[in-house]
Amino acid sequence: MSLVRTQRRMAPEQRRMQLLEAAIELYGTRPYEQVSIDDIAAAADVSRALFYRYFSSPTEIYVASLRFAADGLIAKFAAPAEGPLLDQLRSLIGEFISFAESHAAAFIALLRGGSVVATAETGAVVDDVRRHAVAEILARTGVREPSPLALLTLNCWTAVVEGTTLTWLQERNLPREQLENWLVDQLLAMVSATATYDAETAKVIGTVVRP
Repeated sequence: MSLVRTQRRMAPEQRRMQLLEAAIELYGTRPYEQVSIDDIAAAADVSRALFYRYFSSPTEIYVASLRFAADGLIAKFAAPAEGPLLDQLRSLIGEFISFAESHAAAFIALLRGGSVVATAETGAVVDDVRRHAVAEILARTGVREPSPLALLTLNCWTAVVEGTTLTWLQERNLPREQLENWLVDQLLAMVSATATYDAETAKVIGTVVRP
């Protein structure tokens, strides 16, 4: 296959990605209702007609852009599991914050998608990110069948991480390293509190507390 033919085959996907990236940037700075098809087309430097070649409506590209952002976050959760568990957790948080910091607009758009425009599709995207985060932590602790309280604890903690990171991106009022350590400590505190009520969590508390 010639190089020219290969480039022609890749061009449509590249244009689609161009539209998605433009949409993510816009959704990160404005509410969904204030972003029009013309805005996205202009930001991507394409025509309105070309937009409709890849997306049928504003809602479709909105959900697709959230999915694109979510996939980037989920990929960060799959960092190699090496070293003590606390170091793994800190690395996991560090990767999450690095992505949020490098793609602030996408991160903000992703979190806004679950609340500002509440639909089954956008909610499913945000929930998918949270499920992957919880599943990754459980896999690293070796817990295969978590109790209801353990799941509740981890779900609450992921909400703390999301909200705290979003606030930190906007205010930058403490060093990043301090933020990461604080989030690890929050998880330890929440798991320790759960262990007093849940025997199964108490059995594995030694895998997450500091020596």
